[in-house]
Amino acid sequence: MNANDVTGLILAGGAGRRMGGRDKGLVELNGRPLVAWTAAALRPQAGRLWISANRNTERYASLAERVIVDRLAGYQGPLAGIAAALAVLQTPWLLTSPCDTPRLPADLGARLASALTANPTADLAIAADCERRHPLHALLPAHLAARLEAYLSGGGRSVRGWLDLLNPAVVTFNDGARAFANLNSLEDLAILTPAASGRGQGSR
Repeated sequence: MNANDVTGLILAGGAGRRMGGRDKGLVELNGRPLVAWTAAALRPQAGRLWISANRNTERYASLAERVIVDRLAGYQGPLAGIAAALAVLQTPWLLTSPCDTPRLPADLGARLASALTANPTADLAIAADCERRHPLHALLPAHLAARLEAYLSGGGRSVRGWLDLLNPAVVTFNDGARAFANLNSLEDLAILTPAASGRGQGSR
């Protein structure tokens, strides 16, 4: 799979309820917005980079070729952002990552693509660490757009609920707990701060 066949999508469209409504992607880590760390890691892995965002779109636009706004109103969750991107996707593949994972592995896309090559019956590939899955770190084919739209139209919003309807290839990253550590509260910044010197290292 060539990088030019892949569009990277950073998921930054949430309401930030657990952070008092703050726009999580714009929270700063070592003087840079979290989304900028994720963009720097994801951009080399895709031919183009998009950001899913529902506010502060002008700020996000400076970091990507396109900002995708949810078609469903009211912050309906990350699947709404993925569906909006799939609806206008111009490449065969979509590589997704939340905006608050600054240690994103440099080989995320390549390893997910290899898993799909090895598992031709899989619908998509997702990342995991040794303890749990990280389903928003995913490589999805464009043809999943219709199935996701059907799930959302039926009232589904749960990422794991949607995955239960699919056959994912799961790729375990040995240091995934660190690589996919994310920001759920401002206190978590203390955990993520060393990311500047170690992003994307040791992912195998």
